[in-house]
Amino acid sequence: MRSERARLILSEEEHYFHHDRIFLNNPAVMQGMGMAPLVIMATTGRKAMLLAVAVAMLLTPTRVLCSLLLQKVRQPLLRAGVYCGVSAAVYIVVWLLMRDFFGNDMLTLGLYLPLLVVDPLVIYRHGRVAEPVRKAFSKGLRITLGYGLVLMITGCLRELLSLGTIFDNRIFDMSLLPVATSPAGGFLLIGVVFAVWRSIGNAWRRYLEQEAKKKA
Repeated sequence: MRSERARLILSEEEHYFHHDRIFLNNPAVMQGMGMAPLVIMATTGRKAMLLAVAVAMLLTPTRVLCSLLLQKVRQPLLRAGVYCGVSAAVYIVVWLLMRDFFGNDMLTLGLYLPLLVVDPLVIYRHGRVAEPVRKAFSKGLRITLGYGLVLMITGCLRELLSLGTIFDNRIFDMSLLPVATSPAGGFLLIGVVFAVWRSIGNAWRRYLEQEAKKKA
């Protein structure tokens, strides 16, 4: 049964791997999207969670609204302007809602939260033909889950290595890597996380190929 499933996946390999925005084609790991908030601000589990919530509230609604507004628009500059305008309008609502819920914690994200408004993670579709609303919604959710997963892994790992805590809960009483909270340490740690992530993805591909070769 596993061999049959592996052969089925490999027969539609491009479709399968391209549409897996959570792991195999994660936008941050594979295309480097959303790197500024990830490197600079995702230094603790809580900050990573705030960024993940903001992305969840910003990305999919922006894509869906732009899909509705730009179905017949083909001019790239006009599409870019509408995307940025819609993203900015959605961001204002997101900021007000998150400020009411999280209070002053929002100030810890600095300018890197509003920078998401023009990040390719949110607006990279602006130069392409509009996608159907259903596709915009489903892909937006998958990208949100994939980016949120990277944020949480990175933020919790940096907090653990630098402070010995996860979400302020003490795990051990020493700092294994104090530089983990700095941008330089963030780049270094994220590079390691991405390398391991890609290695696991490549191992999964090889596993599928081996399974597909087995006799049914």
